[in-house]
Formats: sequence, structure tokens, C-alpha cells
Amino acid sequence: MNSYKSSAELKAMAKEQLFGKYTTSVGAFLTVSAITLVMSTIPIFMIPQDGIIYTVIYYLVSFIISLFTGIFTSGQAFFYLKVVCDQPVSVGDVFFGFRLHPDKALIIQFVLSLVSYICTAPASIFQYLYSNTHNAVLVLLMSVSLIIGTVILVFVSLLFSQAFYLLQDFPGYSAKELLKMSRHMMKGHKGRLFYIELSFIPLFLLGILSCCIAFLWIMPYMNATMANFYMDLVKNQTKEQQ
Repeated sequence: MNSYKSSAELKAMAKEQLFGKYTTSVGAFLTVSAITLVMSTIPIFMIPQDGIIYTVIYYLVSFIISLFTGIFTSGQAFFYLKVVCDQPVSVGDVFFGFRLHPDKALIIQFVLSLVSYICTAPASIFQYLYSNTHNAVLVLLMSVSLIIGTVILVFVSLLFSQAFYLLQDFPGYSAKELLKMSRHMMKGHKGRLFYIELSFIPLFLLGILSCCIAFLWIMPYMNATMANFYMDLVKNQTKEQQ
């Protein structure tokens, strides 16, 4: 009989596992945040926002840069799996993605980024057209496309949410196989993960009210909870196969 842990249980485990590791976790979070922030601002300073051609170039460069965040996502997955498995961690663990098949991390991120850009493209196009024509119908189209795109994006994100964790445990598998494994693992669990993510909204609001200072505690807590979710899936689905 399966005994999947509740959101409260996964969070309680994360708090206990992070005890004594919060300083390192905060350092890891700040390191990745600083690097990704610098990477994301490169197109802003390099490409003028003037005209459709520059806009297309801007999004193309942004897309290419976004692929490299997958390597750091892989490193964070490695870091937090070590946390939940009670292994010693260091800030340098977030760079492990550069040593563990970075090509596969790039491919996984390519799929996720492509879906993200496809889902948000219609709303961006309608917004651009509205800024030039001020046609009220375009506002409605933008709103509808944004809602539909967000629903699809959330669904796909949940579907492939375990891919980077799986990369750590099954480095010999191809990126396609890892994505397929994540999709299989998440059958019947997308709603559970979505609920866990929604449960962090009050803490996110607290983080905003604290001028983002509280995020130094919230993000490691959330990441450790997500790593526990993965371990819980693996544990129970392994039992099913026995």
C-alpha cells in the first residue's frame, strides 16, 4: 500500500534537514541568483528595444541564455538531494551541473524554455500590437491567450518537474528518457505537487513584504521540500514495482 507523504510532512522534513545547513543553503541560493540575474540582464543592455527586428533578436538571445540556467538547476537538484539525504553540502555543489552531463541539462531546459516561450508568445504579440493600434479587442485576446498559455505552461512544468532530479540518479539516461520518466512519475501526482507549490504563496507574500529578505529562508525551504517530494515519489513507486 502506498503511503505518500502530505505537504505538511514534506515541509516538516525539509525544516529538520536544513537545520545546521541554512547558512550554506543561503549561500548557494545567493550564488545562483546572482549569476542568473547577471545572465538575464545581458540582453537588456546589449540589445536596444526599438523595432520588431530588435525585439525578435532580444527574445532569441534571451532564449539562448535561458538554456544555461538548466545547468544551475541541475546543480541545485544535486545540492538539495544531498541535503535531504543528510550528506555534507557546500556552495560549490551548485556548479555540479557543469560536471554531470551539462548537455543533457541544456536539452531538458531547452524543452522547458521552448514551452514557456511558445505559451507566452501570443500574449506578447497581442501586447505589441495593442501598443501600436490601441485596439481594445487586442486586450481581450491578450488576456485570453495569457490565461490559456499559463494553464498549459503550469501543466507542462508539473509534468517534467522531476527531470533534473532524475538526471542526478540516472546520469546514463538520455534527456528524452529523463523527460519521459518524469512524465511517467507524475501520473496522478500533478495535483499534489501543484497544491504543495500553492501552499508557499503565503510565504511568498511574506517575502515580498520583507523587501525580499525572507526569500533567503523561503527558497531553500521550498527547494528542500521539492527534493523530498521527489524522494517520496521514488520510494513509493519503487515499492509498486516490487
